[in-house]
This record gives sequence, C-alpha cells and structure tokens, in this order.
Amino acid sequence: MVSSKKLDTLRTVITENLRVQRDGQPIEYINVGTALQDACSRQNHAIFARRGCGKTLLLHFSASKMPADARPIYLNCEEFKRHSFPNVLIEILSSIFRELNRNLHGWFGRQRQSKKIVQDIIERLDILKKSADARSEEVKTRSSIGSEVGTDASLGAKADTLDLKIGAKANISKKDEIEISFKSHRDKLQELDNWLPSLKDSIREFFRISSNVKVVIIQVDDLYHLRRSDQAFVVDYIHRLCKDLPLYFKIATLRHASTLYVDRDGQPVGAQERHDYQPINIDYTFGDFKKTAAQNWPILEKFAEKARLSKEELKFLFKGEGFNRLVMAGGGVPRDVLSLFLEILSDVDADNGGRIGKDEVRIISKSNFERKIEELKQDSKGEEQDDLLGGIYILRQFCLQKKKYISG
Repeated sequence: MVSSKKLDTLRTVITENLRVQRDGQPIEYINVGTALQDACSRQNHAIFARRGCGKTLLLHFSASKMPADARPIYLNCEEFKRHSFPNVLIEILSSIFRELNRNLHGWFGRQRQSKKIVQDIIERLDILKKSADARSEEVKTRSSIGSEVGTDASLGAKADTLDLKIGAKANISKKDEIEISFKSHRDKLQELDNWLPSLKDSIREFFRISSNVKVVIIQVDDLYHLRRSDQAFVVDYIHRLCKDLPLYFKIATLRHASTLYVDRDGQPVGAQERHDYQPINIDYTFGDFKKTAAQNWPILEKFAEKARLSKEELKFLFKGEGFNRLVMAGGGVPRDVLSLFLEILSDVDADNGGRIGKDEVRIISKSNFERKIEELKQDSKGEEQDDLLGGIYILRQFCLQKKKYISG
C-alpha cells in the first residue's frame, strides 16, 4: 500500500514536469537507442516524434551532455508562430546571433573583435527586417484542385483510392503554396542569399579568434509551428549557413506536419533526409507494443524516484493489465500516458489499497481519443485536416461494417 502523502508528492512531481521549460530543471531523458548520443554529436539531425514523446526534453538534456568545446543555442519556433515570411527567417537568425551576443563573455571570453562581428550581423538583420517585402510578380491564388473527400459519400471507397486522392491533392497543394511564398518575397530572399557568403566569412572569423568554443549546435524546436509553405525555405537557409562551418543544426518537429525539403523547378530547397541531415526517430509506436510499454515504464519509475516511491510501491499501484492498458489508452506517448495516469490516480483511494486496472483505464479512454482528434485538427490545416479526419472516419466505418474490432 502507498500512503496518500506519497501519492500527492508523485502527482506534484509529474504535474510540474509534464512540459519541459527552457530554464527549468528537466527530468533525466530516458535514452532510446542512440538518440542522446546523436543529439550531442557534430552532425545535422532532424528529431521526429509526435507531441509528448520527448523532443524538447532531448534537446534540453543533450545540452548538458555536450563536449566542453561545444555550446547549444536553443530557439522555439512557437515564438514565431504566424509570423510572415521571410521576416520569420530573419527573426530566427537574429535570435541565434543575439543568443551568441548574450553569451560572449562566458563562452568565448572578452574579445572586442568577436563582439563587433556579432553586433554588425544583428544590425544588418534589423535593417533587413524593416525593409519592405517587394513583390516582383503577381501572385495568383491557387484554384481548388479536385473534389473534397466526403465522410459520407466516400464511406465505401477503397483504401488505395483514398490514399491516391489524398496524396495527389496534398502534393499539388504543397507545391503551389511554396511557389506562392517564393514569388511573394523574391527580392528579400535574394538579398539574404547575396549576403550569405560574407555572413559565413564573418562567422569563420568569429570562430578563428575564439579560444574556448569551437562548435555551436543550433537547436530548432517545434518547426511545425511555422507555416508549412515557409518551412523548407527556413531549413534551406539554416542548412546553407551551417555548411562548411563549425555549426550544426538539430531540428525537432512532427514528421507529418513538416516540409524540410522540396524540389522547386529542379532546384532543391531545404535539407534532404540522409543527405543533408540524419533522422532521429524517438516516436513510441504500437509496431512493437512490448517495447513501447517497456520504454514508458522507466519514465514513470524516474518520476516515482523523485517522489521517493520505491519500485515495489509503484508496481503496487497497478493490477493485472492496468499499466499495459494505460499505455494503449495514451497511444504509447509518454506525456499522454502520464496525463492519464494523473487522472486515474486522483480516483485511487490509497488509504484503502486502491489500484489501477483495465476497468479504471477504459473509463477515461474515450475522452483521450476525443482530445487526440482535437490535436490532429491543430496539427493539420485546411484540406489536409478534412482529408485526415475523413480518412479516420472511413476506416472506423469500414471496421464497424466488417465487424472488426477497433480500439477507442
């Protein structure tokens, strides 16, 4: 039996650590494969996982494990949400160099020349941001392509037909939006491109006179908050900025809501997977449920340890298939599993030996499914949202008609 006081402490510890804050003291990252090692390495990476799987925690925790001559610069793209392009790229670059400027003394020592280099870059970016966005070509609004996928009329559609419909329309829409974004801001982008060689020369000089720090890791968190049509241009510039310099990027994002690379009229834009960066996949899926459950348990154990619960006391909180059902209900995502655990824990009567079983989990599963649908709406947009939701309900109807079991 676990005392009510210990359970209250456990609730507090989990609640305060469900979301990782930049300047907080994050709980230790439970390493999955080589993710932590890769996040510290001198290589470009994109970290892919659903929300709540630990992308931000991995970035923050890896910052404390880097070699002595490497320093991280962290920025969260949520701060630039709905900002116009290409100003959002200028703001991101400005944030990077302002962070360098703030840490000049602690990282690089008192170097007057270093300070001048960084301040000159910041001033140039400020001037560029204030300049008008020139529109050299008329931008035509793209026409609606194809018919919408209906959730009622298409219930009998075959899965392969649905995939073709959704895939073709999404690809055309993405290319059109990227082309519009490029044409709308061609002149300002051209100015940024023309400046890039001299900007890189300034950075080389900066590192040449540095006696302490030899490498900077640029951590770009939650890229998916930027407009989908702008993401490849932002990634493209960061990639070209880092190339042949002691700069490396770590981009954390949702794979299904991100465009890191496009081919624009035969000209590559962005960074290409396996060529320009290596992927770090830290998603928790049901492809191997035993592995996913085994990965979630140490995370809960780490919180219990901080709350001074023994492993035996933590195990006592569950009965039968309770924990496995909790992992299922949370979709394998650690944050969701922990959130559901908190909900159930509030109904556990510790003084009377209350425990968590499959029945307790089943009650809250429906509300979690509804929350997931809302998250899907937030992570997608417009036609993508309609297609994704339409696909979910087509599959649901198919399963019900065929009398197949469907969870949730």
